[in-house]
Amino acid sequence: MARIFPILATQFTVFFILSFFTINFAIGDDDTFVRSMDRKLLGVKKEKLSHFRLYWHDIVSGRNPSSIAVVQPVTNSSTFFGLISMIDNPLTLGPKLSSKMVGKAQGFYSSASQEGVGLLMAMNFAFMEGKYNGSTITILGRNPVFAEVREMPVVGGSGLFRFARGYVQARTHWLDNKTGDAIIRYDCYVMHY
Repeated sequence: MARIFPILATQFTVFFILSFFTINFAIGDDDTFVRSMDRKLLGVKKEKLSHFRLYWHDIVSGRNPSSIAVVQPVTNSSTFFGLISMIDNPLTLGPKLSSKMVGKAQGFYSSASQEGVGLLMAMNFAFMEGKYNGSTITILGRNPVFAEVREMPVVGGSGLFRFARGYVQARTHWLDNKTGDAIIRYDCYVMHY
């Protein structure tokens, strides 16, 4: 029995030490998963402000719509409350759909107001041309549709728009009240590196 006790004591000591380190690493301090980084490691250079003027084509009619309702609004709602539409809308340099397409607005909008038409917009402007090909700007905000100018925040981006922030201003260029098709001018002001 005298020989077994030192072995058990040693095993208990090893078990206790390993348990302590396991618990310590599992709980850890708040800074065990966060660290400061040198911005040069991520290729972050001098911040700049860019302005993009794009035309957003919301096509809900015809044989090939770019916006489709995936959830219908509640009945008896004059504001289309509850409507959710998925979008893959062309972004062009000019107001005509035949002008040069530089990307797509991909995401959704939903009618989120019971008083007045107010949309929740959640979309990426995914660029497909030139220097910004493959990069995105992410927009998330409220769009009071019938206001002359609507402002929504740019909350991020990818590619050349990593760490992006800013805002967009939307203005209705054209609206067909019969079909719901619309062309919206977006002025994007984006801070990025």
